[in-house]
Amino acid sequence: MKGDNLKGIVLAGGTGSRLFPLTKVTNKHLLPVGRYPMIYHPVAKLAAAGIRDILIVTGTEHMGAVVGVLGSGRALGLEFTYRVQDEAGGIAQALGLAEGFVGDGRCVVILGDNIFSADITPYVEHFRRQRAGARILLKRVPDPQRYGVAVVEEDEPTGEGPRRTAQVAEGRLAQAPEPTIKAVGPKRRIIRIEEKPVHPKSDLAVTGIYMYDARVFDIIRTLRPSARGELEITDVNNTYLQMGELEYDILDGWWTDAGTHPSWALANQLAKDVVLPLFEESPRYRVGATAQEIAASRFEESERV
Repeated sequence: MKGDNLKGIVLAGGTGSRLFPLTKVTNKHLLPVGRYPMIYHPVAKLAAAGIRDILIVTGTEHMGAVVGVLGSGRALGLEFTYRVQDEAGGIAQALGLAEGFVGDGRCVVILGDNIFSADITPYVEHFRRQRAGARILLKRVPDPQRYGVAVVEEDEPTGEGPRRTAQVAEGRLAQAPEPTIKAVGPKRRIIRIEEKPVHPKSDLAVTGIYMYDARVFDIIRTLRPSARGELEITDVNNTYLQMGELEYDILDGWWTDAGTHPSWALANQLAKDVVLPLFEESPRYRVGATAQEIAASRFEESERV
């Protein structure tokens, strides 16, 4: 919706150390996932939800390459802004760099290595109707110890979600549609969120898709580094939870991060047939565009400036 001052943020920083040696020469988010660079996927999700003003946060070493791949966004009907994260300090620290961009509005944040099938428009619309606070998307996973984990009131895993996710990880159900997992009766309350617990009390992972009002930046300023030396996004979400202003939805379809060699391989398997119409409309971005088409597209862009 126009006029609601809702902006998009893609966090594409970090060292990508879990994907070494691939990330010695490029930013993790420029590695291919399916037909496209990884970073195309979160940008396409934000655009499909009607968000046109998007901030890209990435590190100093590969900022030029990221800008070279994405450009200004004009050919896509988008407007990209870029911020440099000087050093890896955690997701919350990277998000804090977006304060001037968001202003007194609200934002939808996607971690650049999150690859998923669902259209986020319904969840964004829920957030648009939410008076204040934050909204997160959860997903049942077989390995919750890798993620922030939501402990939900009287959480009783159905068994089907974890079993199916394990089958997807084994490559047996990559193309099969996943049933939406819904709570029975009234929506259950999140009790707390635990960051990468050794013994998870739930299999509900907090995905890298977050929605916040402008108070998120005040919250980030109050954070202290964790034992890992980072400002944790889990602490941000728990603060909203303590304020009674954290809502959630269960993400439909398949989802994975692409931050490790196994999960990057899985992301490529799941996304191998995914087509992103946003990036097929302009030769500047289209897979398989000829050099002549790209040159003509750039000339047209320059003529419109």
